[in-house]
Amino acid sequence: MAGKRTKRGETHRLILDAGAVIALARNDQRARAYLQRAVELGAEVRIPVVVLAETHRGRAQDAPVHRIIKAVGNTMPTPVEVGVVAGRILGETRRSDTVDALVVAEAIVAGGGRILTGESFMQVPPSHARTGQ
Repeated sequence: MAGKRTKRGETHRLILDAGAVIALARNDQRARAYLQRAVELGAEVRIPVVVLAETHRGRAQDAPVHRIIKAVGNTMPTPVEVGVVAGRILGETRRSDTVDALVVAEAIVAGGGRILTGESFMQVPPSHARTGQ
């Protein structure tokens, strides 16, 4: 699902974290409205592979999550650079949530974007993404 480019050549991108995938699977109207708007704007919607590990348990109860993953259809392989950036994020923030750091690092390495969580979204600007700072 390739995203449209802005006037400055940037791609609109929405990255779903585990909270967003779960909210969408539970039919949360706010999360669905945000995702629908992103799709209408031509955003590239992605699910990092680490989110699959957080949301998939191999049980029949996973069916709603599977529907979201299938509908998005764009999971992201995790290159080495994402791990390096995530480690730097953890070191600089002195936090220990590796999964969240990996999701943010996915956005940085991809060139910026918005991250939809179960509660809100976070913007990773392209300029921040290019420098990895």
